[in-house]
This record gives sequence, structure tokens and C-alpha cells, in this order.
Amino acid sequence: MQTTFTPEQLKDPAIERSNEILRTCVHCGFCTATCPTYQILGDELDSPRGRIYLIKDMLENERVPDEKTVKHIDRCLSCLACMSTCPSGVHYMHLVDHAREYIEDNYKRPLSDRVLRWVLAQILPYPMRFRFALLGAKLGRPFAWLMPDARLKAMLEMAPKHIPPVSRNDDPQTFAPQAPRKKRVALMTGCAQKALNTDINDATIRVLTRLGCEVVVAEGAGCCGALTHHMGKARESHATAAKNITAWAKEMDEDGLDAIVINTSGCGTTVKDYGHMFRNDPLAADAARVAAIAKDVSEVLMDLDMEAGADKEMVIAYHSACSLQHGQQIKTFPKDLLKKAGYTVVEPSDPHLCCGSAGTYNLMQPEISKQLKDRKVRTLEAKNPDIIAAGNIGCMMQIGSAAGVPVVHTVELLDWATGGPRPPALDRAPNPAPEIPILR
Repeated sequence: MQTTFTPEQLKDPAIERSNEILRTCVHCGFCTATCPTYQILGDELDSPRGRIYLIKDMLENERVPDEKTVKHIDRCLSCLACMSTCPSGVHYMHLVDHAREYIEDNYKRPLSDRVLRWVLAQILPYPMRFRFALLGAKLGRPFAWLMPDARLKAMLEMAPKHIPPVSRNDDPQTFAPQAPRKKRVALMTGCAQKALNTDINDATIRVLTRLGCEVVVAEGAGCCGALTHHMGKARESHATAAKNITAWAKEMDEDGLDAIVINTSGCGTTVKDYGHMFRNDPLAADAARVAAIAKDVSEVLMDLDMEAGADKEMVIAYHSACSLQHGQQIKTFPKDLLKKAGYTVVEPSDPHLCCGSAGTYNLMQPEISKQLKDRKVRTLEAKNPDIIAAGNIGCMMQIGSAAGVPVVHTVELLDWATGGPRPPALDRAPNPAPEIPILR
């Protein structure tokens, strides 16, 4: 793609990077075949190629974003299926992230949008605030149909029936290995996950220590910054990410780390990109070091020689989170581990398509998100599984709100197979969202 940025514009590192990306696009349209929003909406501007044209025009002309451009950029899931498909290697993630930051800085949204986005940014990355918000939403869930805004309904419907107590395993500490030590790793405990499902981190600690890892929960680490990063709120996202970089670099410098283990794939995609995010920051060197050893939990477990398990006679439908298969290009490890543990693993049709969770997307774009969720649940349940497994808390909440079978994290099943407890979610009733009456 030909671009016409001026030499003055190209002095901006963000513009320089976007220019590089735009110039790799050859307009082939392969991306439209795997874009979920294009499949649903059928609008070229709701495809990666269409959005690329909008972004190019907006950035080159340094214009104030218009409502049309913002609408189509907001509708992007950032599922990154286009990056898996693109034969030219267009790094769409960096381009759309830059566009969102530009929109955040130059576009005045309607008041309701500004308030909603501010609330999400002030609650979701903070576990205790989010926990209180979930308790309030749980009380209000039966009255969701009274909400005049579909986004407010979606927020109330998000509240799970079961809100777990705080897990003290998420506090800064070190867990000794239960076998001869093979690795020393830091576990990223996250933010929203600590409020929504404490079983995941607990299971991760158990299985890692059982297989010979010393597991550190570093003082000062917390939210990865992804939720605010994808809203274009660079100041907030970089502030939280910087805390992680500082905390993990300290551990690396003191007792050393073999890996930073991440069990929420949306966070993993962001942490692995810290080197790019902080490339022009005083933390650049530490950010690059951190990004280099950030690993999804499945990557670490593949290195630990987990013993093969007996046949469990249990069918697991595996949902591959977009941030794992497209963002991190990890496609087989979770399935390989589940099969090795003794489970029968099946996949839905069109496994490359997003479930519609996508961070805050299911709250900000509930209508599109629901269509994607319904399709994903249909294809998963068509396999008649005993359990649905996924590696991302957002996907688990999204699919679990409509599925008729339990949804658990992959690492919980691996923990169970290697001597851990039965995943508690298997003994809880599914948590489908209530049918919302339509007021006419």
C-alpha cells in the first residue's frame, strides 16, 4: 500500500511504525475470509482491509476522527485472526492499537460512552473494586431487562452466580517445588481473574510446583494493562504495565526467573508485546527482558515432561482463545497436554473464529458479541462434550453464560489429571444469562 506521510510526521515513532505496517498491505482481502465482524455484518469497513483504509486516511491527514471511522474501529474485536491469515505479514495489532490511542486523544465521544469507558477503566483492572462491582451486579441481574442501554444489560448479565472468596495464594509470596527444582517462575495473577475465578491461579500453582517449579508471586505486579490498552488509554495501560516490568525485573535481577507464567492468554499477548509498547521508554531494556521470558502456562508445561495419564473416558471440547492461537500463535500445546493427560479432545467447527468476549468487547458491543457467542456455543455443544476447556477467563465467562456444560480452564483439568482436586466448576450448575424480555 502506498502511503504519503511527510518526513515531519514520520518523526513520530507511532506514525513511523504504522507507516511500516500500512506499506506491507497489498489489498489482497484474505483477511476478510476470517474476520468475524465482516462475516456477521457484511460491510467492507468492518473487515481488516476496510479498517486499514480508514486508519490510513485518518493518520495521514491528521484529521479529527469522525463518527463513521470510530464506529468501525470500535467494532473490531482485535481477535487478530487477520494476522494468522495475512500472507504479507501485516501487523494489524500494532496498527489498530495506534488508531485507538489516536481516537482516544482526538475524538470526543458522547457523554454516555465517555462515562461507561471511564467506569470500566476504573473498575476492571482493580480486583477489589471489580469484586464489589460484581456483587452489585449480581443483586441487579434479575432486573437487567429494565436497563435502557444494552451495554448496561450486558454488564449486569456478566455477573456470575458464584463469586469466589479472595484467594490468599494471590498474595506476594513464594511456593516451594514439590519435586526436584527444574525452574523458578513468576506467576502473573492478573486482575479481573482474581475476582471472577480464583480456581485458575490455585490450580496453576499446584500443577507447577508438583512438576518441579518454584513459583513466585512478585510484590507489586498486577494488571497487565490490556483492558485499558485496547481502549486507547495509553497512560493508564502503561502505568500498570510499568509496575509489572519493575516487579519482574527485580525478581530476574535478584534470584533469577526462567519464565513469567501467564494463564490468561489475553494478558499473555500484551505482556509479550511490552518490548514494543515501551520501546521509546526508559524501561525499554527491562520491558524487552520481561517480554522475552513471558510464557503461556501451556508453553511452560510442555517443557516440564508431564507424565502421560490413563484414559479418563471424558470428552473435552477445546476452545482456542483468539489471543492464544492468533495473538501468540500457540495452537497445539493445550490440546497436546490434554490428550497426554488422558482426555479425549474435540474441536468445534471454525475454531479460528472469536467467541465475542475480546476484553471489554462483550460489554461495549453486546449485540455483535451475542451473535458470536451463540455461534461458538452451538459449534462447541455440537460435539457433545462433557466439559468445555479454554485458556482465557474472558472466553470462559462468555461461553459459560450460554453453555449447558461446565466451562473450565485447561490448567484445572491438567491439575486434576496429575493429582489435584476435581475442578469446582464441574459441581456447579451452568450460569446461562437470563432471557431478557423485550419492551415494545
